[in-house]
Amino acid sequence: MDKQQKIVSMFDNIAKSYDIANRILSFGVDKNWRKKGINLALSTYQKEDIDLIVDVACGTGDMMGFWEKEARKLEIEVAHILGIDPSVGMVDVGKKKFPQFEFKIASATEMGLESDSADIISIAYGIRNVVEREKAFVEFFKTLKSGGLVVILEFTKDRKRGLVSRSRDFYMNKILPILGGMISGNREAYTYLPNSIGDFVSSEEMVAELESVGFETIHNLSFSMGVSSLIIARKGVSDV
Repeated sequence: MDKQQKIVSMFDNIAKSYDIANRILSFGVDKNWRKKGINLALSTYQKEDIDLIVDVACGTGDMMGFWEKEARKLEIEVAHILGIDPSVGMVDVGKKKFPQFEFKIASATEMGLESDSADIISIAYGIRNVVEREKAFVEFFKTLKSGGLVVILEFTKDRKRGLVSRSRDFYMNKILPILGGMISGNREAYTYLPNSIGDFVSSEEMVAELESVGFETIHNLSFSMGVSSLIIARKGVSDV
């Protein structure tokens, strides 16, 4: 089993407890991060009618639900919201939570969608789990319409060292695996999380990767003193 398959299998194993564990372990703050990212993306896109939003690594569908709610608040019509994830276990939970949405079992690197078909592609706290990240960015670029947006929320490596960083690292490395293991019954999965953040790229490095495949960076922001990063990039309007 290769690295990507191992990650997918891990998420299959924790699917049923994933939502409650996420809410407890993030203290619910991830909801605000998601809403801020969505609202900034919708205001940047500046369209009242959207054909297709694709949420990649959609898990149990939380981000899709936020897209629907925030668009409705802004009176933006979204014709279709599609969730893509390689984990059958996570998608099975998502289908029960959100029967109004369409889900597809596929990877970020091979989504199987038509070129120039999506208005917005989002991936919330999932790009870290994509082994071939730059291949995924090429796939996103191909799938987006001209002028379409990619919206990335992620825990990125913090280059600044201070009390907040040390406190966060202590929580992620010492407390989170214990709590996550108790809630999910799978301590290994919640040991993987802090390790994957520590081994991950900075937001600046990810921006460079996006721009290398043709994206134009519109926003590169951080939330909660660097705990979470938001990157919004556009496929150039002159690209075909």
